[in-house]
Formats: sequence, C-alpha cells, structure tokens
Amino acid sequence: MPAGPAGYAAAVARPNTRSSRIRAVTGSLWFVPGSFGLGAVLLAVGLSVLEVRADLDLGGLLPGGPAGARSVLSSIITAMISFTALVFSITVVALQLASTQYSPRILRNFLQDRVTQFTLGTFIATFLFAMVVLAALPARADADLPAVSLILAMLLVLASVAAFIYYLFHITTIMQVATIIATIGGQTRKGIDSYHPPGELTAEPPVPGPVVAEIPASHPGIVTDIDLDAISRLAARRHCTISVTATPGDFVVEGGPLLAVHRLSGEEPAELDPDDLVTAISISAERAPGMDVGFGFRQLSDIATRSLSPASNDVTTALRATQEMHDLLRRLAGRPDTPRTVRDSDGVLRAVAPRQTFDNFLTIAVDEVWQAGREQPRIRDYLRTMLADLETSTAPTHLRAVRRRSALVAGDGH
Repeated sequence: MPAGPAGYAAAVARPNTRSSRIRAVTGSLWFVPGSFGLGAVLLAVGLSVLEVRADLDLGGLLPGGPAGARSVLSSIITAMISFTALVFSITVVALQLASTQYSPRILRNFLQDRVTQFTLGTFIATFLFAMVVLAALPARADADLPAVSLILAMLLVLASVAAFIYYLFHITTIMQVATIIATIGGQTRKGIDSYHPPGELTAEPPVPGPVVAEIPASHPGIVTDIDLDAISRLAARRHCTISVTATPGDFVVEGGPLLAVHRLSGEEPAELDPDDLVTAISISAERAPGMDVGFGFRQLSDIATRSLSPASNDVTTALRATQEMHDLLRRLAGRPDTPRTVRDSDGVLRAVAPRQTFDNFLTIAVDEVWQAGREQPRIRDYLRTMLADLETSTAPTHLRAVRRRSALVAGDGH
C-alpha cells in the first residue's frame, strides 16, 4: 500500500471489480470532457491533413486571410477558457449549496450529471480544436486557408453557446430538492432490480461447510461492490466454497474478516492466496449507488432528517423524501433477504454473499425519520399510513419487522 495519507486515500478509493471500474470511469467528471477533447484534437489534425489534398472554394465564408483567421481563432480560444471557468464556478457553487442544505452524500449525483459533463466537453473540444487549427494556419498571406476547419470551429462556437444556455436551465432544475429526491429514487430502483430481484421467499438460506480459513481486509473502507462470479471461479479452482462476511455498504477494518473459506464434503481446499481476490471486492472511501441499495435510503433519510431539524423546519421536503422511501420499501417488501449464491455446473455451492436486509431499510426509513419528526403531525400520519400499506403488501418473512415499526409509531408521538 502506498505510504502517507494521499497514498492511503488513493489505495482505498481504487475500484477493483470490473463493474466498479467501469462505473468509476464512465461516471467520472473527466471521462466525457476528456473524450470530447481527444476527439477534437484528432479531428483537427485529420482535417488539416485532408485539406492539404483538397481544393475547396469556400473563401466567401471565411475571414480575410490568415491574419483574420488568427484573430477569429484567438477570440474563440479566449472565450472558451472564460466559458469553461464559468461552468466550473457554477458547478462548485451548486455542490456547496447541495452539500450544506441537503446532504454531503448527494455530491456524486452532481459530479455524474451528464449535461454538466457534455457542456464541459463541448467547451474543451471547441478550445482544443481552435488551438490546433490556429497552430496549423499557414504563415504566408496568400496561402490557402483550412476552410472546413475554420467553418467547423465557428459551428462549435454556436454549439457551445447553445450548450451553455441549456446548462444554465439544467443546473437550476437539478438543484431543486424534488429533482434530487427523484434522482436518488431512480438510482435506487435500478439497484433493487439488479441486486434484489424477486425470488422464492420460502427458500432456506444456503449452509456452506465448516470454515477452514478466513481472509482479512487488506485496508479499511466501505465495501461497494462484490463480484460473486469471480469469487465462484476462484472457489472452483481451489475446490472450496467462499462466503463474503460483509454486505455492500458495510465498513470493514484492516485485518478484520472479509471472506471465509469453507470445506466441501470429502474434499480438502487448496491453499488460497488473498491476492487472488483483489479484483473480486471493491473497498472504497465512500458509499456508492448500485449494489449498495441502502445508500439510496441513507441519502433520502439524511434529506428528511435535515429538513426536520430546527434550523430548516421544512416538513414538506421531509415528507417528499419519506414518500420516495415508501415506494422503495414497497418494491422490496415482496423480495427475499436470502443471500446471493453462485453454483457451478454440477450444482455445488461455490460463492455466497449476504444481502442488505429489509429490516435494515426499515430502520433507516422509519426509525430515523420517526425520531426526528414525531412531533410533526404530517410526518406521524404519513408514517402510519405507509406502515399500514406495507403490512398489506409485504411478504410474511418481513411482516414482523413492519409490525414492530407500526407499534413504534402507533403512540401519541412521545
């Protein structure tokens, strides 16, 4: 592990599983602008080469001579730098406001916003394209100008202006609390459909064989992704079953148990190198949407409880966040908590990973909101209505947890 605080942070934040690496790249703030910038440079260089061999008569659409072209391209470069700085400034202000007013855990939503990324990408592409074309302009006053490149540079300026106007509209929309709550809800529903699919509610959880070894966490952090297929392939090669002891969203300490190796009946497992599991589990410095469905509930609960604090006293926002959690709970109410499993072609259990439980979701969505808002009649009434609805729609395995919360909120609010 790299030494020093910066090295530690880099090691903890490094995604390991394939899906987490893909999300880290495609969801990062730099990926789209970087792709746009690289594409603009390649396009400008390619056009410069092609236009040397082409004889296009577009002089009427171009500035007068190389001097005029240089003036136009220099103006474009200067304007794009200013535009880019302005977009970054607006984005930083939006992040600060959202972090202070709602929750610091929703910053990822702003950083992964595609409109912001495409706007920055358009500005960077225009800037780099104009800079390359400027460098390729001929020095002689009577030389032919790169006509297509100059026209495309002007079209990119128009595209940048349009992108900036739409960005101003978009950033004011996504900063609205209703949009933030709906975005979190949408992300969480995708996680529910992917990692908590409907299944057999009466199925018994699998019971692997006796534990013969434990693999500790190499560094502290939060489990964000578990590649159960990779774990199962390794277990098949080592003739054992491997179970994960932590659920997505759990914090693990360095040296604490992370995986357990189980003996199969009549078969002694081969020695397992912990380094073989590096790409199977991602441990990060912060929680992330996706496999960690509870992270969505955590964000919504944070918004609700902050809104119910004396400093905010915004019951409407708290109620809207609770309504979103109601929909998520109803989707989960008929789905099992049994662990995720992978078996090989012979039906042998190879990998087991626990799921986040429905009771845990209820703790975040009901207990915490009730603690913060039991003095508010609208919150009390809605929680009672929500739990009454869940009692009629939940699976028998979850009914006890729902009734326990119903008893909690059935009193007078004290």
